[in-house]
Amino acid sequence: MDTPTTLLLIAACVAAVLLTAAVALLVRLVRARRTLRRAGLPTGPRWVFWGAVAYLLLPTDLLPDPVYLDDIGVLLLALRSLPVPRRTPGN
Repeated sequence: MDTPTTLLLIAACVAAVLLTAAVALLVRLVRARRTLRRAGLPTGPRWVFWGAVAYLLLPTDLLPDPVYLDDIGVLLLALRSLPVPRRTPGN
């Protein structure tokens, strides 16, 4: 294989790994929000959740789509905005 083909193959592999991480974080965000709602806990501002989902799905990004680092960062910030349920002693 020549150099451009090798570079494209490496870039495609990196993009696939980053896309997988972004989708995994999206699934984790949705599950965490659903769990908090079932427990009757507040889930924080809705705009953070839906904004993170929209940012992942919309074609306009801060960085081009083969680089999913900005999407991953937005999803991580949305996960961190969800409240952490406090455990009581004895549970």
